[in-house]
Amino acid sequence: MADQKILVPDMGDFKDVEIIEVLVREGQSIKKNDSLITLESDKSSVEVPSTHEGVIEKINVKIGDKVNQGDLILNLKIGEILDKVEISNEKKPQIQNPVTVVEDTIKKKVIPQVTPNSPSSGDTKLASPKVRKFARELGANVSDISGSQRAGRISEEDVKNFVRSQVTVNRGTIEKKVHKEEFPLEEFGEIEIKDIPRVKRLSGPQLVRSWTEIPHVTQHEEIDITEMEQFRSSLYDYYSGEIIKVTPLAFISKALASALKEFPNFNASIDPNQNKIVYKKYFHIGFAVDTPHGLMVPKIRDVDQMSIKEIGEELKKTSKLCRDLKIDKKEFFGGSMTISSLGGIGGTFFTPIINPPEVAILGVGKSFDKLTKLKGKIVSRKILPISLSYDHRIIDGAEGARFCVYLSQCLGKDFAFKLAV
Repeated sequence: MADQKILVPDMGDFKDVEIIEVLVREGQSIKKNDSLITLESDKSSVEVPSTHEGVIEKINVKIGDKVNQGDLILNLKIGEILDKVEISNEKKPQIQNPVTVVEDTIKKKVIPQVTPNSPSSGDTKLASPKVRKFARELGANVSDISGSQRAGRISEEDVKNFVRSQVTVNRGTIEKKVHKEEFPLEEFGEIEIKDIPRVKRLSGPQLVRSWTEIPHVTQHEEIDITEMEQFRSSLYDYYSGEIIKVTPLAFISKALASALKEFPNFNASIDPNQNKIVYKKYFHIGFAVDTPHGLMVPKIRDVDQMSIKEIGEELKKTSKLCRDLKIDKKEFFGGSMTISSLGGIGGTFFTPIINPPEVAILGVGKSFDKLTKLKGKIVSRKILPISLSYDHRIIDGAEGARFCVYLSQCLGKDFAFKLAV
């Protein structure tokens, strides 16, 4: 056998180019033009092919090394791969099938032992440097991905599908293939390990399924609620004179029920088994309750048939039941749409995650004062930031925008007329 050195080829003006991937291993049989390593510069990624065929004797580089033209990549044994198999006539063993013995000898001398995660010349994946880089950024190994393109070439879509397949929801637990930490966290300082609260353990798989299976689109809007806030803060009982405290969430719930009547696609669910849309004729609004046990999302039934005051009382009663863990499990199901409000804490815009089988969710931030020009004068107005996430499979952007405009009208200066307050 002859030894052949495989060197880094001419790379033009590039110097100290980093190796981001080693595509072969020692003992592997390779052919001419098989990819050996992947180099990445500031502008591109490129695979370096072999100039000869043979068996890799020693690899002289590793991931993270910086190389230049002429640097040694590996040593290759070329020429005859097999030594002659000689069977002595003097000590000829008694065998029934000589061919089997020769085949076993070839396998032992030539074919390297391949582990499931090791690349070999027979299963080298075809993928462009761009796709390989994309896979690395998502933590995926191209050797584990099946290509859908011609000759088994891997596309970006194949990488995305593979990553999605690694997240499965099974019996209330989340199973995800992740890279094991190279260094345990406790090596860097003191840590504390606690159990995940029960409510979060139960809601976790639902959130994962929603985020991975539903194509979310989120639109943001600023709603002028100046008149509504003036009205809300002036509410009092005519007979007793007591101030009536009603949270903005009661008004928003009423406005949302009205919007769902105008836009039935938002008050729907997808039936994946029959590939149909299920339209709901009821208007049950869910709202997120922050409790010491975790986030809960109960429903207020038939909001469209309730007054603002009745909605406010129902919100208080249901929130207390959640915090005391006395609410019926059934009250977490059968909703039309959910409101996730951070108004009592702070923040403006965010991306609320849809609560399946619902197809939309309304995120509400903390209202703030904003200077604006109104009738030729600079005035201060009370602004409510909202974030609307919806399922793009049945709701498009235009309908989402119209929904936000209608909601703005229901909470704007004509709120009393729209909500029949």
